[in-house]
Amino acid sequence: MQKLYLQFALLFLLFGCASSNKVKFEDYTFQTKKEKNSYITSYNKALKLWDIPYTEEDIPTSFGIAHVVITGPKNGKDLVLLHGMDASSTMWYPNIKVLAKNHRIYAIDFLMEPGKSTLKAKPLSSEEIVIWYNEIFNHYKLKNFDIIGASRGGWIATLLATQKGNSIDKIVLLSPAQTFKFIDKVGKTTSALMLKLFPSEKKFGKTLKTFSTHPEKISPIYKRQFYLANKYAKSNSSMLKMHPFSDDELKSIQNPVLVLIGDQDVINSDESLTRAQKYLVNSKTKTIKDAGHFLSIDQYKIVNDAMIDFLK
Repeated sequence: MQKLYLQFALLFLLFGCASSNKVKFEDYTFQTKKEKNSYITSYNKALKLWDIPYTEEDIPTSFGIAHVVITGPKNGKDLVLLHGMDASSTMWYPNIKVLAKNHRIYAIDFLMEPGKSTLKAKPLSSEEIVIWYNEIFNHYKLKNFDIIGASRGGWIATLLATQKGNSIDKIVLLSPAQTFKFIDKVGKTTSALMLKLFPSEKKFGKTLKTFSTHPEKISPIYKRQFYLANKYAKSNSSMLKMHPFSDDELKSIQNPVLVLIGDQDVINSDESLTRAQKYLVNSKTKTIKDAGHFLSIDQYKIVNDAMIDFLK
């Protein structure tokens, strides 16, 4: 019980304190236009790391603008990518060439985080998040599509899969945050708390070492964008609404699901895989050795091979 209390307390400090800042110029994520422009410049540079042809589209929705990055063959099977917290769609640069070889990719920036999607009103509830993504899926007429979600994106992918009548086929969850259990190693995540409260390059470096076993593999261009996301964005109070899914909710997911978790992840542990194996009726699980929470970068070749083999 004490551990659970500490987990909730840390989550409140880490993500709740940010919501008290008054947002200027009617932007949910950023405080000033200058900060946003600086971030978008870094985003554009990082997106070029994809190193394949892509298009960017802004889709009007009921809650604001959805920014979608599209690549891959038009006749390929549709694949939706949901990034991790503050990571944006640029995070897929180590994986995108492999994924886009036979899939039509739709990478969506979550509108309550740094990125190019823009929330026009109050933070969304879980029900509204589902509506928002379904509006995007309907816009592109996506049916029987696959989905990959990393960290918070994995939680969202699971949320979408629990909805009756969804159009999802296969699901890949990359160290999904708060999906099977609360944060595993609460104490070790305090570096992220300190970074949010008192952003600095030094604290950012410490955070990367906490969440990644090989931070040296992260592109300096992407590191810059990710740092600015942590420095400027004050928008993660919605993490408080992310609770692990119940046994029945997980059992309701009939889709084939692949769950990958790094052996040195501070968010998940073997308990997460055990629960996935027990309640996801059509699941495969794998522990990625020498990988942290950022396993899609730490061991991108192994993760790429696992995802492609599963999605065949």
